[in-house]
Amino acid sequence: MNTCFCIVPALGLEPDFLYPLENVTIAQGRDATFTCVVNNLGGYRVSGDSATARVAWIKADTKAILAIHEHVITNNARLSVTHNDYNTWTLNIRGVKREDRGQYMCQVNTDPMKMQTAFLEVVIPPDIIYEETSGDMMVPEGGGAKLVCKARGFPPPKIVWRREDGGDIISRGGPQGKTKVTSLEGEIVNLTKVTRSEMGAYLCIAANGVPPSVSKRIMLHVHFHPLVQVPNQLVGAPTGTDVTLQCHVEASPKAINYWTRENGEMIISNDKYEMSEINSSAYSVQMRLVIRNIQRNDLGGYKCISKNSIGDAEGNIRLYEMELPYRKTRLDDERDSELEETNDVRSSLQGSLREGGRREDVSFLGESGPSKASSSESTSYIMFLVSVYLIC
Repeated sequence: MNTCFCIVPALGLEPDFLYPLENVTIAQGRDATFTCVVNNLGGYRVSGDSATARVAWIKADTKAILAIHEHVITNNARLSVTHNDYNTWTLNIRGVKREDRGQYMCQVNTDPMKMQTAFLEVVIPPDIIYEETSGDMMVPEGGGAKLVCKARGFPPPKIVWRREDGGDIISRGGPQGKTKVTSLEGEIVNLTKVTRSEMGAYLCIAANGVPPSVSKRIMLHVHFHPLVQVPNQLVGAPTGTDVTLQCHVEASPKAINYWTRENGEMIISNDKYEMSEINSSAYSVQMRLVIRNIQRNDLGGYKCISKNSIGDAEGNIRLYEMELPYRKTRLDDERDSELEETNDVRSSLQGSLREGGRREDVSFLGESGPSKASSSESTSYIMFLVSVYLIC
């Protein structure tokens, strides 16, 4: 409740006003009051009249008398006057309406008459005019869309447009060409050469400084035939393993998506195949096909197909067998180690037989002491030792 006070102290014997009435601004539906305080009124007599002076409330712009003293004159049940039996008169207006707006006067019937005035401003929060505002709409890609939003209120509301997802509103064809803005002011938004990226919810927000602000959500649907993109057209996997095939689909209105073999045989979900879809946006989806325990008859071509009311599209993927990489075992490591040791022995023996390019005799210890052997005999004996070593 807003209240204006006008305090009037006693100045001699004549009533007077100390402060003017203050203007009141209030939202429609709330209660407003004007309070007028008059000093030294009870002892004042109107000239030529034995009656004491009285306080009256008047609607100045219509010159309608609302109340005199505590008695309401006008036929308005929402108006009342209260008096504290001393020097204060209060005009009460319950459930303020737009027609209550105007100039109000607190008047004392002195000679000459004294008065104070104040203005009652009635503000109205914004309200969307739904019958004049656009609803959800569908347009073909490349076409145009006109979004309209109307609102009432006082002061007149300001309309601001935003995208619900925080994306840009794209304006084309103006003096500056193509422009992108996060918000746009005005009752009308004209979209031209609309693309699929402009699909989504647009918010029309009406505000005039009187809470609460209001908004309406308008959904823009952009229609286009399906588009299928295949990130990997050639997929390899070893037999006996699982593999996942993927396709990226864009379509509006929503499409029917399915998988087939290259011969046209439709694939259905079962223990062998698992199909799923993951929505990426309002118009895009990821198609996935999991093939379990791949066998040779699973190799070959696969198709991801998308169809809606405007058209259809497909993507092709070829699945081939990929050999598992060879992994060395512990037995392989042991064989490699033995081969390296054998090569080291052979290199050492050959080095002892040939040093500096000279042929040397090898000494053997017999019963009668050391004896010399020819090079050929030495070589035969050494090879015999190598054979024994390898057998051991």
